[in-house]
Amino acid sequence: MIENLINRFMKIFQASEDQIRVFFAPGRVNLIGEHTDYNGGHVFPCALSLGTYAIAKKREDNMVRMYSSNFENLGVIEFSLENLQYEEAHDWVNYPKGVIDIFQKYGYAIEKGFDVLFYGNIPNGAGLSSSASIELATSVLLKGLFQLDTDMISMVKMSQQAENEFIGVSCGIMDQFAIGMGKENHAVLLNCQTLDYTYSPLELEHASLIIANTNKRRGLADSKYNERRSECERALKQLQAELTIESLGDLTPEQFEQHKHLIQSDIDRKRAKHAVYENTRTKEAVVKLQKGDINGFGELMKQSHESLRDDYEVTGKELDALVEAAWAQEGVIGSRMTGAGFGGCTISIVQNDQIESFIEKAGKHYTDNTGLTANFYVVQVGSGAKELTAETV
Repeated sequence: MIENLINRFMKIFQASEDQIRVFFAPGRVNLIGEHTDYNGGHVFPCALSLGTYAIAKKREDNMVRMYSSNFENLGVIEFSLENLQYEEAHDWVNYPKGVIDIFQKYGYAIEKGFDVLFYGNIPNGAGLSSSASIELATSVLLKGLFQLDTDMISMVKMSQQAENEFIGVSCGIMDQFAIGMGKENHAVLLNCQTLDYTYSPLELEHASLIIANTNKRRGLADSKYNERRSECERALKQLQAELTIESLGDLTPEQFEQHKHLIQSDIDRKRAKHAVYENTRTKEAVVKLQKGDINGFGELMKQSHESLRDDYEVTGKELDALVEAAWAQEGVIGSRMTGAGFGGCTISIVQNDQIESFIEKAGKHYTDNTGLTANFYVVQVGSGAKELTAETV
């Protein structure tokens, strides 16, 4: 596949192969810990083997030309390094453009333009973080092409800042962190407030991770994501009248129950409850996985989905139908929605000898209930964003 992308790049940009470099950033899936990242809690994501490829070469002028094999109808989109403005007509290009802008604001010298072809095999709009993947692919590309003295944590933070400020989506840091810092066959327990993290081996023994796409498209910026964030911020502020806490992630469920009367709105109280309980569930789930209690992990995945459905209200009929279809199948250890919600994907842990049956029966159940067809992906856990060389391809 990479050879085909290089050939495509050479044809579009009239380049020779010796000028070309190849970069990759994975997608991510979060196993548990949803909508906790911007609430100062813990998340437990892993990087995937699916992701975004960037084929690039430096130019001698200050023009940047970008092409995506996923959006061929848009053709080559170009802009100058002197004019890094958000432009609606530039569509997907605003994500890498935003990263360039933030790098420059931090004083990184990007003296020349470049040509780049992007290709992602992450299902678009599925909630596996194709936007953060393209941001980190751009970050490692900039570091590599211009020999920038920066580390991965800094690139993770700048990529998040690009999405917050340039794109205007108030995302937490989980997506960018998991994609930048991913480790093969491991998930990462991340404290989103302190950025303390530990890797945990994903030893599922005779089971596999299966992502199912509802094919109900969701746009993060248009969803109620920012609304949920505001509701939690309001709840936090009211709790801070009596509690010395920096985030909802600082609270135990017991403390929350003792002080929840401080939150004036019933809706805000439900949102905060999810953030607090989900944070505790996430820490418990990692302990269960480390002890080899995969069924206990699966039960916490189920509780996570129920909380996202009832307290945080970000699932919707399609996600609920797909998760309920999974719960009903033999060999399913756990299943929940993953990502921001309002469509997108589920993540399930399924025993290997039941995978074919699971895909067939859960798929039929979902179609019967929604009229939509789900796509299923048995995924491997991959490593983080990097330049690909002959040795690493």
